[in-house]
Amino acid sequence: MAATPETPAAAPAAAARRKTGRHRGEGQWAVGHHTPLNGNEQFKKDDDGLNVRTRIETIYSKTGFDSIDPNDLRGRMRWWGLYTQRKPGIDGGKTAILEPEELDDKYFMLRVRIDGGRLTTEQLRVIGEISEEFARGTADLTDRQNVQYHWIRIEDVPEIWRRLEAVGLSTTEACGDTPRVILGSPVAGIAEDEIIDGTPAIEEIYRRIVGNKDFSNLPRKFKSAVSGSPLLDVAHEINDIAFVGVNHPEHGPGFDVWVGGGLSTNPKLGVRLGTWVSLDEVPDVYEGVISIFRDYGYRRLRTRARLKFLVADWGPAKFRQVLEDEYLKRKLTDGPAPEQPSGQWRDHVGVHRQRDGKFYVGFAPRVGRVDGATLTKIADIAEQHGSGRLRTTAEQKMIVLDVEADRVDSVVAALEALDLRVKPSPFRRGTMACTGIEFCKLAIVETKGRGASLIDELERRLPDFAEPLTININGCPNACARIQVADIGLKGQLVLDDEGNQVEGYQVHLGGALGLEAGFGRKVRGLKVTSAGLPDYVERVVTRFSEQREEGERFAAWVGRAKDEDLS
Repeated sequence: MAATPETPAAAPAAAARRKTGRHRGEGQWAVGHHTPLNGNEQFKKDDDGLNVRTRIETIYSKTGFDSIDPNDLRGRMRWWGLYTQRKPGIDGGKTAILEPEELDDKYFMLRVRIDGGRLTTEQLRVIGEISEEFARGTADLTDRQNVQYHWIRIEDVPEIWRRLEAVGLSTTEACGDTPRVILGSPVAGIAEDEIIDGTPAIEEIYRRIVGNKDFSNLPRKFKSAVSGSPLLDVAHEINDIAFVGVNHPEHGPGFDVWVGGGLSTNPKLGVRLGTWVSLDEVPDVYEGVISIFRDYGYRRLRTRARLKFLVADWGPAKFRQVLEDEYLKRKLTDGPAPEQPSGQWRDHVGVHRQRDGKFYVGFAPRVGRVDGATLTKIADIAEQHGSGRLRTTAEQKMIVLDVEADRVDSVVAALEALDLRVKPSPFRRGTMACTGIEFCKLAIVETKGRGASLIDELERRLPDFAEPLTININGCPNACARIQVADIGLKGQLVLDDEGNQVEGYQVHLGGALGLEAGFGRKVRGLKVTSAGLPDYVERVVTRFSEQREEGERFAAWVGRAKDEDLS
């Protein structure tokens, strides 16, 4: 006889159904789940993160680090760009073992947001001066167009804010569960091949959203990008929302909308909504998407609190329908996908002609590491050669704009004298690194120094190698340096050397890519290298690529067909 709900055979299934029915849900506000389900949601409900600025200015900067409330220290202060940095001398094996207060140093990382990567020479000079006076000279360029300081004392934060804001810069919502910096093409408004300039949309989004308490309590961070460059230069595939320049056959230049991208430990590429939006529509669509994230985003588990999980569960068709029906109250226009990227590199390094006949000069530091004195000198170089504008890129690079033709050579020479390469090797150009164990409490291994020494070693060993190659180095699994979408991605972890000792090393990801053929590449089973053995490994695999590649074949394509033994 078949089992019925009353028979013993059916009892476990019925119990499972009852248990599912009692589930607390994902903490989505739009379906009535407003009770905080974890500590992060509780401290955000207790007090908006934006409110901590008053306490920093009136209390903590006067009474010192030890007076800071823990929920402010490791929570709300991020809403103003402040993270505690790692205490010196703690090795990577203790990262996941120690309590936060044991890892905390009494200094901060402070992130300056630079929306669209746009800077004036006056602003860059102030950034450099603050670095020298308050941050022990630190000032790293990030892969999100920001600048990050270290060694910041809480006592100095109000003065730093005053100086930044006096020149139109901000740390507002540079971190935290907020709308982070809006990436923009670093050559917006000047490139000869630009499809459309997204700058007005970035400015309007910033005006509406940043610092607005309607959007200051999101489930987690919200990353965005707007670019009209045919180079696809803002890593649109790995942002929560991205607007990509396209030409509509009827409506002309506008943007294709992507949602749900992100990396970390559960990487997902963004998906197209299949819509075309005009420049004027971009801020409304942005506001609609961030509102969906606020209202429908998952707040129960931090590991599922990014927009990418909602998009994966709903799919692009439902997401677009909710956006149109509940938030925009109108239908969007269908539109085309972006065309294949127009170049192999997306960082704008080198000398390039602007649409007005002047030139811009892009240059590469080592893995984004610069210092305040160097930034001040870059501002001086730009001004001495007639430029008042600079840009940061999404690849840890920088650009001087508006250089007259007869000044280009002298600008290049001045930058090269500072070890800022305008014609870098593929290794200098293509290597990025996150902050690493030097300052980051999540890191397991060193990254910046390792990346810089790797560049030098590969330039020495492989001086004739000239193909595009990206090497991304990350200190932990969180993928701040985009390891899954690099030709060679290196995820920091502790590994065993030949003598069985536990040492710093990396798990290797190979053949990742961005662009219209974006993908996460492959992991060869058991492929790990020690930090000391890293130059040997990269030399070996790059040499095999050079020997085996077909005419015009890129590294990622070769990895896709290579044998495991050729990748190890």
